[in-house]
Amino acid sequence: MSNSQSNDSYGRVMLSIEGTTLLPHEKDLISNPHVGGIIFFTRNFISREQINGLCDEVFSIKRNIVIAVDQEGGRVQRFNEAFSKLPSMQQLGDYAVKNNNYGICNDVGWLMSSELLASGIDISFAPVLDVDRDTSSIIGDRAFSDDSSLVIKLAKHFIDGMNAAGMQATGKHFPGHGGIFEDSHITEPTDSRSYSDLFNKDIRPFIELKDDLAAVMSAHIVFPEVDDISVGFSSKWLKDILRQEINFNGVVFSDDLSMKGSGAESFSVKSMKSIEAGCDMVLICNDFDGASEAVNFFTKENISLSKKIGNMKKIKSPIWNDLINNEKRLKTIEVIKKIGV
Repeated sequence: MSNSQSNDSYGRVMLSIEGTTLLPHEKDLISNPHVGGIIFFTRNFISREQINGLCDEVFSIKRNIVIAVDQEGGRVQRFNEAFSKLPSMQQLGDYAVKNNNYGICNDVGWLMSSELLASGIDISFAPVLDVDRDTSSIIGDRAFSDDSSLVIKLAKHFIDGMNAAGMQATGKHFPGHGGIFEDSHITEPTDSRSYSDLFNKDIRPFIELKDDLAAVMSAHIVFPEVDDISVGFSSKWLKDILRQEINFNGVVFSDDLSMKGSGAESFSVKSMKSIEAGCDMVLICNDFDGASEAVNFFTKENISLSKKIGNMKKIKSPIWNDLINNEKRLKTIEVIKKIGV
């Protein structure tokens, strides 16, 4: 694979950092052309001003990098303080259906995205498109509903709100993480359902929303009725089904390769398998040595960079001081309070 570095080419490794400022060895690795993304966690956050400054520090090293966070709402919200407290997607979906107010999903998607964009972040990995209510130990209330048609309807409004703010949407976790109890952060899950069962339920949101999604994140799950390889390493899932059958043309992210669900092989091996299977970018979170290993391997093997990843950059950035008293923001926060957050 050739590596022609250019201003619009992006490295294919997204990594995390240790603290609230960049350390010298982190700056060195970020400057490597094969690093194309950073994902922030709660440990990286003190205040909105600090996270904005941290983004500026990253962009001073290179512009062709995507800064991400998981700001889903509910129990998965990395930034608080000045950021609005967001409902879980299950809370949001239940409220929308009960009150026949699907526009609130649009408003919350816009609110989440606007606050992040105004603070230097490019993307939140959202929305969750898993079909679940209480089956999965890790998804549960992160999902809009256990009805795939409702997931599609609610997520469509949420994505429209994200896009209106200026943020691209990432649907996760393809082809669906809602059908099993096990948590892929701590084990290697298997879902024994047939492809027809998956196609008629879990995969439907990814099919119906494929033109609305700029990206998809794969799941660390084995579906033995389809392939005996975990989805993120499976060309059958990512190339044959996602690319060819579903005709999805956006970015494909791996889920975090430091999760137990990704197996016990080295990070260089897992990263290469992900790229060969069809991932555009691999995530290695909470293991800087592992990320360094993958980046050094990609450098040695001259792995091609990606222009497609640049599609995940923010479309526009609101100004925070204009946003804080924005009427739409204030009204949305009032509805969120009614939801019970």
